[in-house]
Amino acid sequence: MPGPVQSIERAAAILRVLAQGSGRLGLSEIANSLGLARGTAHGILRTLQMVGFVEQDEATGKYQLGAALLHLGTSYLDVNELRSRAINWADALASRSGEAVRIGTCLQGKVLVVHHVFRPDDSLQTLDVGVLLPMHATALGKVLLAYDANAAAAMQNGELEQFSRRTIRTPKELARALAGVREVGWAAEIEEITIGQASVAGPIRGYGGLVVGAIGISGAVERICDAQGRPRPDFVTYVRDAARAVSRDLGASRW
Repeated sequence: MPGPVQSIERAAAILRVLAQGSGRLGLSEIANSLGLARGTAHGILRTLQMVGFVEQDEATGKYQLGAALLHLGTSYLDVNELRSRAINWADALASRSGEAVRIGTCLQGKVLVVHHVFRPDDSLQTLDVGVLLPMHATALGKVLLAYDANAAAAMQNGELEQFSRRTIRTPKELARALAGVREVGWAAEIEEITIGQASVAGPIRGYGGLVVGAIGISGAVERICDAQGRPRPDFVTYVRDAARAVSRDLGASRW
């Protein structure tokens, strides 16, 4: 078998160094970090810059990750593809449950609603597409946090905004809730963001099982929950079935 290609290994190492940094790095900083000659590091950086994986600041000459590399990580599944793959399953979930359905993904520490199916009745409803929701106080957000270590870690450092007396209040309480989500494979929220409202959500996975979004139902507590105040088991099943169906369409064969 042929051995590894040294130049590719070095290019990958440079990208990792830039990804770990909190800001732009100079040529010497990059070269010193990897024990490379300045000329070698510069040649690799120029190549990475040509393909858009690295950008150089004109004023300082320092380097940072380029837009092409950032796009590469999500190009196989952008918001439009997530929405298009999930539309039919979201409609079926709304019809099956009789409740509103929303699909969300992470955006800057919030849940971005990328698709919303109205509750199939004649009630007055507002379209939530494009709305940003708090992650710690919604079922969609808890699912996304449970499977995104970086997003969850960021939540540990800031204050958790309170929306009701039932909103999760502390990072420790949030960590415990997220562990519960991973254990059962779904999340619930009962009057944590809006009094009288509840929701249930499940993870949408892409290739390799990576969680790329969440799908869930939301509605009045008396409809979503049973007499004991817990999410109805049949609704949990409906949500999990829909999440698995979308995941299979996205290439997550295990789900």
